[in-house]
Amino acid sequence: MKSRILFIITALLPSLFLEAEPESKELFGKNFSHLDHLSTGQWWKRARPPEVPSKKGKPPKRIIELKVPRDEVVAFALYTQDRGILKLTGQLYPLMPNEPRSVRLEIKDGTKWKEISKVQVTYPGWSAHFRIKNWNSSMDTPYRVRHGKRASFNGTIRKDPTDQETIVVGNLSCNSSRTKGPRPQIIENLKLIDPDVLFFAGDQTYHHTEHTAGWIEFGLQFRELMKDRPTITIPDDHDVGQANLWGESGIQATSPEGNSGGYFYPIPYVNMVQRQQTWHLPDPVDPKKLKRGLEVYFTRLRVGGIDFAILEDRKFKSGPSGKIPPMGPRPDHINDPSYDRNAVDLDNLVLLGDRQLKFLSTWSQDWEGAEMKAALSATAFCGAVHIHGHPNNRLLADLDSNAWPQKGRNKALQELRKAWAPHLCGDQHLAVLVQHGVESYRDGPFAFTSPAIVNTIYGRWWRPENEKPGLRPISNSPLPWTGDFKDGLGNLITMHAYANPENRQNELKRADGFGVARFNKRNRAITFECWPRFAKVTDGDNAQFAGWPVTVKMADNDGRKIMGWLPKLVFSKKNQVVQIKNLKTEEILYTVRINGNTFHPKVYSMDPHEVRLGENGPETQFLTNCNPVKDPAKAKVLSVNL
Repeated sequence: MKSRILFIITALLPSLFLEAEPESKELFGKNFSHLDHLSTGQWWKRARPPEVPSKKGKPPKRIIELKVPRDEVVAFALYTQDRGILKLTGQLYPLMPNEPRSVRLEIKDGTKWKEISKVQVTYPGWSAHFRIKNWNSSMDTPYRVRHGKRASFNGTIRKDPTDQETIVVGNLSCNSSRTKGPRPQIIENLKLIDPDVLFFAGDQTYHHTEHTAGWIEFGLQFRELMKDRPTITIPDDHDVGQANLWGESGIQATSPEGNSGGYFYPIPYVNMVQRQQTWHLPDPVDPKKLKRGLEVYFTRLRVGGIDFAILEDRKFKSGPSGKIPPMGPRPDHINDPSYDRNAVDLDNLVLLGDRQLKFLSTWSQDWEGAEMKAALSATAFCGAVHIHGHPNNRLLADLDSNAWPQKGRNKALQELRKAWAPHLCGDQHLAVLVQHGVESYRDGPFAFTSPAIVNTIYGRWWRPENEKPGLRPISNSPLPWTGDFKDGLGNLITMHAYANPENRQNELKRADGFGVARFNKRNRAITFECWPRFAKVTDGDNAQFAGWPVTVKMADNDGRKIMGWLPKLVFSKKNQVVQIKNLKTEEILYTVRINGNTFHPKVYSMDPHEVRLGENGPETQFLTNCNPVKDPAKAKVLSVNL
């Protein structure tokens, strides 16, 4: 009898003496005791079913049900793999005090499951993070994330598709929380398209102060896609609880509107958001923390020979308030037709910042494991929009994009151009495909902004005031307003396609949906697709938004005017790397992996140039003080044996 009583007491000890994790006010400070309140401390006391009223008679705030059956506490998982390193995050529902705080990662070895790692749950946020070295990327590997004796979430780590001719990217952003529940049409369509990698460009959730619950809601909506393919998720302004974000290296913002620069909510909350959304990405290339301990995640990921630079285009950016003259109804909006564009483009303003520009410079020259390149970030390097919020609200310029500051915008595009890399992003709630101009129209990279997944929060429209096309409109386009334009800050853009909402009150006409980018390695081409939310991909390209799909060549991402030609190169080995440098200006013009055995370098002046070659980068100087010729037919032909 005594032994039985002792057994019962021992079994009850965890629930008797193990306390809940700290409450919000202990984690984030007394002034922010509401942050992640549904998922911290004694969270289960706040997990009331929706039919149970609160004490004040109002329905309780409830994003999703967090108190789930205990065999379902692993909500979803995300992963990437690169250069032999697998990184995987398992996202859990909040745990009860008497439940274990360890999570296991198992893979299927033949017919048996094998545990390869065990980690502790990270709190706040309830995420579990696995980093596996010497990962074999040559085969599909089933995995499962396990908690306790019964909870499990299963998926497959796909092999790196290096043998595929085309690598397909799903491009999504802006997942309105006003429309709850599953996203069945998007999920069904993307399963049919079967992307090799998913890119969620930000605003995965709009539950500003309840990120964990909102993040789990997002994960439930998209886990059937994410569990079986590498997924890139990067937070944007609403993910960290702000209306807009100019991060200014982590200073304290004065309000959630954000235009003072910095982050309004405590850095531990911001770091939690970033950890949940980005820990599974490859390790940061420059992990040094910013002000107040703010962590960074900008990095690169290679999938199937496509090298993605993952940028933090909000984090270092200067806030507009107090730095530029007021020219509109608020510090980030310009509506004064007489304003001086140069007055807002000051030398001391920052966009990507020196650390990310240095990263892009290094990335553009390193072609190990890469045949083509692309950059990914939250928002666009232009203001390809005229009307904001509602159909009668025309703005000249919105500083909540990478169109501003203009000098920083041009520096970023110049780095992308050196790698012939297009840009994928979201944020704008308006799908567009543009070609940037830096010094002249069409001399820069192409950029695709995906439509909002669900476009209920903020509409935008491309509608020139004179309702006329720009110069050199796109031939055969069904859209009336294509061609060369300046955005409200004077940036040069060529509009190729756009998808305006027809009627935001009609769910079928809000112009929401998703984008796809197909990178064809054989012919070095990129095809951009733009699909309405309720379309059926089985209906073919006619079901896409008008103006899509659009295919461009990789070389089109550098559209500078050709002034001369260097000697034509004939290689003994295929697909080598070529770098061209102007010796007078010391500028690296481009570094690219060529397609095949021959390459004829184009240049943009008659200055002397240097040619460097290599297997994965510009390791070997091949020509120096090489003078171009104007007529390509008169250029020498040189054999190259590497």
